[in-house]
Amino acid sequence: MNLEQARQKLEKYGQLHVLDYYEGLTDEQKQELLKQIDETDFSVIRYAENPHGNQVRGKITPLGAMEISEIEKNKEHFTEAGLKALREQKIGAVLLAGGMGTRLGSDDPKCMYDIGITKPVYIMQRLIENLMDVVREAGVPVPLFIMTSDKNHEKTVSFMEEMDYFGYDKDMVRFFKQDMAPAVDYNGKVYMETKYRIATSPNGNGGWFLSMMKSGALDRAKELGVEWLNIFAVDNVLQRISDPCFVGATLESGCATGAKVVRKVTPDEKVGALCLEDGKPSIVEYYDMTPELLEAKDEKGQPAYNFGVILNYLFREKDLERIVNDVLPVHVVEKKIPYMDKDGNEVKPEEPNGYKFEQLAVDLVRELDTCLPYEVLREKEFAPIKNKTGIDSVESARELCKANGIEL
Repeated sequence: MNLEQARQKLEKYGQLHVLDYYEGLTDEQKQELLKQIDETDFSVIRYAENPHGNQVRGKITPLGAMEISEIEKNKEHFTEAGLKALREQKIGAVLLAGGMGTRLGSDDPKCMYDIGITKPVYIMQRLIENLMDVVREAGVPVPLFIMTSDKNHEKTVSFMEEMDYFGYDKDMVRFFKQDMAPAVDYNGKVYMETKYRIATSPNGNGGWFLSMMKSGALDRAKELGVEWLNIFAVDNVLQRISDPCFVGATLESGCATGAKVVRKVTPDEKVGALCLEDGKPSIVEYYDMTPELLEAKDEKGQPAYNFGVILNYLFREKDLERIVNDVLPVHVVEKKIPYMDKDGNEVKPEEPNGYKFEQLAVDLVRELDTCLPYEVLREKEFAPIKNKTGIDSVESARELCKANGIEL
């Protein structure tokens, strides 16, 4: 993209201020800015005009899960079906690892965080070890696709190379970058991070499939024969990945997607709950739970919205291709956005000062007609690391790892 093309694109979206410092930049900085303008999707900025969007939800009704008791009865059958699919290389694993360890007090990618006590044990290491359990059981490697972001790509790749992929077959690992979205002030003007860089942030965990397509990683998956993609979050150090029993149960159910769920500790626990919305699978977030939904009971007298998602889903690839061009909802999120002021000074706001734009994986579930909620024991498969201390923290994850016999 040349300067005139960049000017035309910015003018279209009312963002010409991005070029305010252009003439004073070095040639290298000019090229970097032009490249970023070319790659940035400014169309999302229109959502800042109505940040709360259309919040009218459809009719929410309960969706039961395949509970542990039923899974245990059919475990051998489901596991064999899953192992067959794994051995035929129909299953690929997609790690969503675009985030940084900022909330943990680290400037490194979150996957590099060390949760060890007597020795180094990195978050990425734990995930690879969990996947290796399945590789040993199936006897074949699982294609692994790792989504990074502009902010952590180089460090993540270097870290994996330095650690020799923690023993995983590196020929079966492919990295791809998550698309970034511009960050704007309350008037819809993009912030500048520096004189030659627009402030951006990852476009949410729902953008993974489109990013995978654009990067060529999906072509690689197809070459290998992958038909299903198991996406999972970077911060849950106990989760089973491409779990044969989960894979087999989802495939045998005939559903378009499977979702691992845990029984909620309390009805208002801060996890999204699987439900039906106008008769289709959906997820009601904890902050959208009305008193009526919180108090609702099923036929057993249990809370009706009792199963929380843990961001471990199995999607049929061809279904995602079918819906990828449909517009997924864009969530406008109020955030504290570091930026450069008019005098060139870096500002780190203490209060929210604008919007970021995200798409969420839960919206992919909403676009599909069927979903199998698959219950797992939270003490065996749910140890998220969101904070340094307290609930869902490094501390709580360490305790859960130790309880499962994992040496730290």
